[in-house]
Amino acid sequence: MQSIVEVKDLVVHYGSFEAVKGVSFKVARNEIYGIVGGSGSGKSTIAKTLVGLEKKTSGDIILNAASVQMIFQDAVGSLNPRMTTKQTLSEALRHAKHSSSRSVEELVDIVGLSKAVLNQYPREMSGGQCQRISVARSLAVNPEVLIADEPVSALDVSVQARILNLFRDLRRELSLSIILIAHDLAVVKNVCDNVAVMEKGLFVDEGPAERVFSSPKSDYTKRLLEGCFS
Repeated sequence: MQSIVEVKDLVVHYGSFEAVKGVSFKVARNEIYGIVGGSGSGKSTIAKTLVGLEKKTSGDIILNAASVQMIFQDAVGSLNPRMTTKQTLSEALRHAKHSSSRSVEELVDIVGLSKAVLNQYPREMSGGQCQRISVARSLAVNPEVLIADEPVSALDVSVQARILNLFRDLRRELSLSIILIAHDLAVVKNVCDNVAVMEKGLFVDEGPAERVFSSPKSDYTKRLLEGCFS
């Protein structure tokens, strides 16, 4: 089966600093793929490079998808504070032009919110609601791939679970492929099909989620599992 995302020997520099040191991975269609590591490991750099926000130094990125969208960690900060939910989603649909036939009402329904939020501003909503609006905005262009960069790290544990369940529902209902970036292995444990563990710009462990959790290959993975970050 053809991968929807394929990365080969990706290297990314910030000046003389090598943030990503030659990583390779594939994401299948309708897969949730996790990239996990501590702060500064390079995982967010990979995410930004995949959507063109950072420039690769070398390597290949093959995207077999018509549209790739990114969801950011700071959901509240990513929304215009002067725009209601309806205005935010309407603007996204205008930019989508002919790639979406959905309405703003359908978008909020897909992410499990009531139509009452359409007239609310970001400051009037919870962090979890804002993250759902961020997800809804990304769905305006009917993407085939979602890249979620630390989408639950700023949320309470109970809210985290609901957002992660939303990603699983979207994968099933919309046949989405999702790359989930996280610093906590517990976040991806029950969500991802495959997981890569990243340390200092390199993948130190990769494979089916069940194997990574039951038989970690690297000491770093073991420390992550114990809740200890280097």
